[in-house]
Parts: sequence; C-alpha cells; structure tokens
Amino acid sequence: MSTFVAFYPVGIPGTPWGDAERAEWLSRQVRHRSYESEVLSKIELLRSRFDLEEYGRLEYAGESFPLLAIRNRNWSDDLPVMLVTGGVHGYETSGVHGALEFVDQHAADYTDRANILVAPCVSPWAYERIHRWNPNAIDPNRSFYDGSPAEESAALMRLVAPVVDRVVMHIDLHETTDTDETEFRPALAARDGKPFTQGGIPDGFYLVDDSENPQPEFQQAVIAAVEKVTHIAPADDSGEIIGSPVGARGVIEYPLKKLGLCASVTNARYKTTTEVYPDSPRATPEQCNAAQAAAVCAAIDYSLAYQ
Repeated sequence: MSTFVAFYPVGIPGTPWGDAERAEWLSRQVRHRSYESEVLSKIELLRSRFDLEEYGRLEYAGESFPLLAIRNRNWSDDLPVMLVTGGVHGYETSGVHGALEFVDQHAADYTDRANILVAPCVSPWAYERIHRWNPNAIDPNRSFYDGSPAEESAALMRLVAPVVDRVVMHIDLHETTDTDETEFRPALAARDGKPFTQGGIPDGFYLVDDSENPQPEFQQAVIAAVEKVTHIAPADDSGEIIGSPVGARGVIEYPLKKLGLCASVTNARYKTTTEVYPDSPRATPEQCNAAQAAAVCAAIDYSLAYQ
C-alpha cells in the first residue's frame, strides 16, 4: 500500500521540504550518545599499534568532529590496499564498532600482506543522534560523487583519492534496522514529497554486490564466514530482500556508482556492503560486531587469494 506520510511530523504530505522544514527537522534531533567517549576513545587506544590520521573535521553549529582513519604500521606501496568503512549511516552501530573490533583483533594479521585503511565512523554527528542523515537532512550514503553535498562523503573521498586505483577490496559496514521502516523511510518520503510504501525488514545478515561488476564468489565467501557467527537473511515470499531480487543466498545487487553509495568510492575489483539486523531476537550486539569483523576478514582473505 502506498500513502503519503501524513503522520510524519515535519512538512506537508506530497510537498518536498524546503529550508523551513529542514530546520524544523533539525530542531527535533537529540544527542543520545557521545562520539568522543564511545568512538574516539577506542580509536585512541589503538595508537600504540596503528597509525592514526585525521582526514577531515566536521563543523556543525559550534560542534566539531574530527574524522579519524586507522592505518597499519609499515605501510608499503608494494602491497594491495584493503579499505574498510563504517558509520556512513551513524545510527548503524555495529558498522562502527565492528570496524573497530576488526582493527583491534585482526588487522595486525595482515601486516605483511596488505595495507589496511579503516575509516570506522564516517558520520559522527549522525552517530550521536542515532540518525541516517547529516544535519542538512542529506544521506551521506547517496552522496559519494564529485561535488558531494555531504562533507562526510567528500572527506572520505579525499582520504582515498591517493590510493583510489590501488584499492583491491572495499567493504562498507551497515545495518538494516526496524527504525528503517518506522522512522527513516517515512522521513525520506516526507522530505522528498513522495508516497511511502510500507515494506519489511529482513531478519539476518545480507550483502549488497555491485550490479555493474558482480563478484558472486567473493560475496559467497563472506556469507560463508559470517554464517558461523550469525544467521543469514532469507528471501521473502517474492524472492527478494528489501525489494531487490536475491541473486544468490544472502546477496542482492545495486548499481553502486549510480546511487552514489560509499562502496563505489574506489575502483576496487571486490566491493560489498554488509547489512546486519541488530533488532533480531536471534542476535546480540556482540554478535553483530563479530559478524562485521568476520565479514571484513573473509573479504580480505578472498581478495588476497584471488587479487
């Protein structure tokens, strides 16, 4: 069923937002958690073992958010680059903490075989508000293109620009949550003045491959590794996951570049976006973080074996 989102508290149903509606939406956003204490403090604990780089700084209404990347020591131009990103959508918690768990527990295992570059929290303002958008009501994960309107996206593109052609694998860590259906999709429909079509949330882990350059064996290697940690999302009665056909178990495809998605930010052969379901009664936060870390390890292992 498609209806205009009359219940969304901002804007007029069927009319795209202007500056006044965006300002009203922003006034409703509440800080729920601390980027400094929950993320930056954990990154700082890694300084003795890894190189840290401030690759940008967001300035929003008197608030300042340093953007930090983590690299392995002894970076070598002779080695392939493996890129890990998390927190592009700030509310997707295991994307951030799964990336940090990977660095803490596994990244050193690849020191002699690959350069590891991790941007664990691309959108810190949204992390604190537990939101999908930045303060301008822009989705960073639809904004990875030249002249990006999202500074979060532009900063990450600047970070990877020097190695954009040397990245062999890029894994972008996300979640699909119940609030996608109760808040974020209705907000998107309201913002754009479009009908809201009610959908469902898949129970389990799945991946998004690049329809322009699919790598099914790579995707299945990641699925196989994650299945040891948490369950894989089944297709619905239509053979789809969130409206997209399931080409292989736990895998759908999007045109990454066309949609301006983070996973399109390099020329890597191997690209994937993870999606964990943290609201499942069958998964704990610890499992979600571990699933993200397992996905990263499997993605790197496959890429090294078949680069």
